[in-house]
Amino acid sequence: MAADNMPADTAEADVPEPAADDRAPDSSGTPADRPDTSESAADATDAADSKDSSDRTDADDNVVTFTPGPETQKKVLEELILAEPGTVFQFEEGTYEFTDGLSLDVDNVIIRGRGMDRTILSFRNQEAGAEGLLITGNNVTVEDLAIEDTKGNAVKSQKADNIVYRRVRTEWTGGPKETNGAYGLYPVGSRNVLVEGCVAIGASDAGIYVGQSINVIVRNCRAEFNVAGIEIENCYDAEVHHCVATNNTGGILVFDLPDLPQQRGHNVRVYSNQVYGNNTPNFAPKGNIVATVPAGSGIEIMANSNVEIFDNDIRDHGTNNMLIISYITTGKDIKDPNYYPYPETIHVHHNRFGAGGDKPNNAGGLLMAAILGMPLPDIVWDGVVNEDHLVDGQLSKEYGIAIHDNVKDGGEVTFASLGGLTALQDPGNAQPSRDLEPHNFTLPPVPAVTIPGID
Repeated sequence: MAADNMPADTAEADVPEPAADDRAPDSSGTPADRPDTSESAADATDAADSKDSSDRTDADDNVVTFTPGPETQKKVLEELILAEPGTVFQFEEGTYEFTDGLSLDVDNVIIRGRGMDRTILSFRNQEAGAEGLLITGNNVTVEDLAIEDTKGNAVKSQKADNIVYRRVRTEWTGGPKETNGAYGLYPVGSRNVLVEGCVAIGASDAGIYVGQSINVIVRNCRAEFNVAGIEIENCYDAEVHHCVATNNTGGILVFDLPDLPQQRGHNVRVYSNQVYGNNTPNFAPKGNIVATVPAGSGIEIMANSNVEIFDNDIRDHGTNNMLIISYITTGKDIKDPNYYPYPETIHVHHNRFGAGGDKPNNAGGLLMAAILGMPLPDIVWDGVVNEDHLVDGQLSKEYGIAIHDNVKDGGEVTFASLGGLTALQDPGNAQPSRDLEPHNFTLPPVPAVTIPGID
C-alpha cells in the first residue's frame, strides 16, 4: 500500500487507548440446533472435596482451585483481587452462579476450566458489572470454560497484550434477542491476540470481535446466532481462518470505523472458512453500526485496505454472499477529519460460492435489488472510490478490487458494481457494471500473522 493510505511503521506502532463502547446490548428466537461443543471440552478430572471454597494445591502454591457452591462467588472475587503473577485459577467441573462481574488486572495469569461444556460460569442473575469477565492484565490465558447469559459483554480484555482465548464458549441461552449482551469474546486495544477453538452464540453485536488491535489470529472457531458472527474492526495485521460462521445476520465482517483512536485497518487475511446460511434477522439495537447489516450477508468488507479473501466456502445467503463497500454507503455523517472511508487493495480469489441473493433484506439489500435486479450477484461492490486514485477513469490496480479464480456450484460467479456515489444519491440513474474484466488481476499476498510463542 502507498504511504498515504497506510499508517507508517505499523509493526512498531503503539496500541492506542481504546474508545469506550459505542455499541451496546430485539427480535427473539431460539437456536434450533445448538452447536455440539463437546468435542472441544477437555477430559474432566475429579472435583475437589470442598463444595464452596477455593484451595491452593499442595503440588503447586500458584494453583487456586474453585468448586461450585454458595460461597464460591465471594472466594473468586477475593482471589482475583489478591492474584499474583504466575497464578493459575482452576475452575472445576460444574455450574458457577455469579451476580457480580469478575475482573483481573494482574499479568501472567491463567484462568481455566475443565471444558467449555463442563465448566460454566453463569451470569443469568447478574446485578453488577458491565462484563462477565474483564481483563486488563497482560499475558493472560482463558481456556476450557463457558461464560453464559451476561448482562453486558461476556468477556472483554482491554489493553491486554498477549491475550489468549482458547476453547471458550460465550452464549446467551435464550436465543437471539436485542437485550443480549453486545459481544461474546471482545479483545480490544491489544497486541498479540489469539482466539482459538472458541464458540460464540447469541451476541447482539458480534460473537467474536477484535478491535483496534495489532497481530490478531482467530482460528478454528464457531460463531452462530449472533448479529455479526466474527468481526475484525480497525485492526492491523489480522487473520481469520478455519472458522465456521453460520446462522448469524452477517457471517464475517472486516470493518474500519471513524471516531476511534486506531484507524485505517489493513493487512487482513480471511481464508479457509465455512461461511453459510447467515440469514438470522438483525436483532442489534437501533443505532448500532451492525444494525445496518442486512440479514443474509456472508462476508462484508467496509473501508479496510489490503484485505485478502481466499479459499472460503460462501453460500446460502439471502442478500448476497460478499459485499465490498465504503463507509459512505451507510449514509452516516463522517465528522472525523482523519477517517478514510474507502475499501482499497481488496483481493478476492479461489473462493467457492453457492446460491444466494434471492431474498435481499433491509434498506441496503432492497436498494441493491432495485439497481441490479434479482437475484443479487455473489459479489457486490458499491463502486465508491477516492477519485485521486483513478487512472483513466478506473481505480488504479494498486488500490483496486481484484477478483479472479473463484468458482460457483452450477454456474459462474456473478459480480456487480453499483456505480459509485450516483447509485446512492439517485438510484434511478445508477449505472451499474457487471464487467469483471477490469478486476481480473492479482495483488501481492497479505503477509501471514505471527504471534511470538504461538505456532
